[in-house]
Amino acid sequence: MAGRGDNAKQNPRAGSPDREPFRRAIAGCMRAIAGDPELEITYGNERPGLTGQKARLPELPKRATVNDVSVTRGLSDAMALRRARHDAKIHATLSPDGKAARAVFDAVEQARVEAIGANAMEGVGDNLAAMIEDRYFRSNLHDVTDRAEAPLEDAVALMVREKLTGRPVPKSAEALVDVWREWIEAKAGPRLERLGETIENQNGFARLVRDLLTAMDMAEELGRENDSEEETENEEQGDSQTRNEEDEGSEKDAGAEDAKAEETEAQGESEDAAEAEDSEVTADDPTEDDDPDSETPGEARRPNPPPGSLLDAADYRVFTGAFDEMVGAEELCDEAELDRLRAFLDKQLVSLSSVVARLANRLQRRLMAQQNRSWDFDLEEGYLDPARLSRIVIDPTQPLSYKMERDTEFRDTIVTLLIDNSGSMRGRPITVAATCADILARTLERCGVKVEVLGFTTRAWKGGQAREHWLKNGKPPRPGRLNDLRHIVYKSADAPWRRARRNLGLMMREGLLKENIDGEALIWAHSRLMARPEQRRILMMISDGAPVDDSTLSVNPGNYLERHLRAVIEEIETRSPVELLAIGIGHDVTRYYRRAVTLVDAEELAGAMTEQLAALFESEQTGGGGRTSLRRAAGGGLRR
Repeated sequence: MAGRGDNAKQNPRAGSPDREPFRRAIAGCMRAIAGDPELEITYGNERPGLTGQKARLPELPKRATVNDVSVTRGLSDAMALRRARHDAKIHATLSPDGKAARAVFDAVEQARVEAIGANAMEGVGDNLAAMIEDRYFRSNLHDVTDRAEAPLEDAVALMVREKLTGRPVPKSAEALVDVWREWIEAKAGPRLERLGETIENQNGFARLVRDLLTAMDMAEELGRENDSEEETENEEQGDSQTRNEEDEGSEKDAGAEDAKAEETEAQGESEDAAEAEDSEVTADDPTEDDDPDSETPGEARRPNPPPGSLLDAADYRVFTGAFDEMVGAEELCDEAELDRLRAFLDKQLVSLSSVVARLANRLQRRLMAQQNRSWDFDLEEGYLDPARLSRIVIDPTQPLSYKMERDTEFRDTIVTLLIDNSGSMRGRPITVAATCADILARTLERCGVKVEVLGFTTRAWKGGQAREHWLKNGKPPRPGRLNDLRHIVYKSADAPWRRARRNLGLMMREGLLKENIDGEALIWAHSRLMARPEQRRILMMISDGAPVDDSTLSVNPGNYLERHLRAVIEEIETRSPVELLAIGIGHDVTRYYRRAVTLVDAEELAGAMTEQLAALFESEQTGGGGRTSLRRAAGGGLRR
């Protein structure tokens, strides 16, 4: 029992490691492994990540266990090893173009750098093993039995780790690997065995991984491999090859210039990919179009596109649409499950909701300020103006002054939020997108702006009934889109938010997020907007990558879906009254959309969405500079 004057209190964190000594130890280890004494380490509740010379780690729980400490140490070791043993430019130069192949390529590269550390230091290997065990335990893949539910990139990376380190696959991921092991070993078993020979050589390792992808029937997604090889060989040969090219004569001068232009373009693409891969791309410096003749968002004077023209763009075909579906969120699961998923979403987003709510309130103030009424003064009739009665006292001959209230023009508006529901959005990105849509929809509804929230994915991985139908018909060549679409209406424009709010919880449902066919999703959302009576229509796309559907891309050109997406965007931006803007999460969408911003971290989504919408409404009121002010507003929102 405490005596008189004894103010000592028991440590509420008794039994857990002291934070500061632990943080100092982690920081020292990370800097030593990374070989970078300037590496900055921070802690927070946001998603862990490595950006340049800044690493973000999760805070330990208040009552941390030994496993919690090991997981945090594993995360720190993985980031430090990537900093030390990974070259972003080499990775970007040899990275495949296709999304599925690139996912495998990225995952295997991370397995390589972690394997180097695990082989050199047993303690680091134990920490990494604890981190991987925890990751797959949380992903609920311990009982998966269907390949459609088991990410291929994870299975390949775990098998590569097994080969490189000799450590077994974590128990929480055994089912995931077992689903794919027989197929992977049959396709690429010998190539897996060879990876250990080049573990210290990233360039050679990456080329072996490309061979691995070819063996796994992903050759079409590799992109311009020859160009990348030639560029690397040119760098290795150096001056000797340059002299040989000069001796070939002047007949090849024009060809050399063309090759130089292509090399420059490829190098630019490689550098862009390297920056995105290392999370060093920011939206602080968006490309601005200062052309005074550029169209402002509020003009909406373009002619409407004829029906069907968007689907026909870029020679795009659909093998069969008989199995596509457009459903309400409440149709995909029962009410009890929707309530449970919504409660889970609310619980996950307690900290984020307050941030988004503040931004939404700021947006509401801006919109309400534009709808405020104004007054005309010094009129001969109307309401008596008491502020000007002093004139009569000074000069009784002055007539009375009146004022009249005037409404500010504010056009009837509808906003559609189109959210990518692909598998790559799993985790924090889809959670943040759901809560932002939730709060922004409520905010806009209070301001008298109709809101529609839509999602798009597919019904199956790697083709569904459409592919089966194609197989039964003898596999006709170039069939076009070969998967079953699933378009989800989370909230229709006319539904009050209080009745639709729980539908957003559906995005948390395991197994919902699959593949993404962005072009047809834009057409669907656009057609719904065009059927609306509102004078102004705004469509906001939220995505984290280019369109990918393995089934479609396996039997069509590698850029089939991307080419169609570009054609649809061009059609909407040049010929439709719908104002289209996009937000990319970890993916550069500015190469597709005129009005766009790219986010490195999903946590920045709330600020970007509110700033983009506020900039659109403000540009209408000012009557000019819509595109430029939009980009600047978005960039300013991200800098905060």
